[in-house]
Amino acid sequence: MDQIRQLVPLLIPLVIVQLALLFVALRDLVGRERTRGPKWAWLLIILLFNLLGPIAYLMFGREE
Repeated sequence: MDQIRQLVPLLIPLVIVQLALLFVALRDLVGRERTRGPKWAWLLIILLFNLLGPIAYLMFGREE
């Protein structure tokens, strides 16, 4: 139990970053008219691959 308590301060920032990336990526996906690839596929990638999915979408999925 003490090990879990020691890890909590390290996990909280990671969870906050993950949720922020998720929110930004989903908001951007909904607001965009066109993406590189189908929107439904990007939605699945964002939701299924917690930290890497939103990063991948923000780097490669948006069509400028």
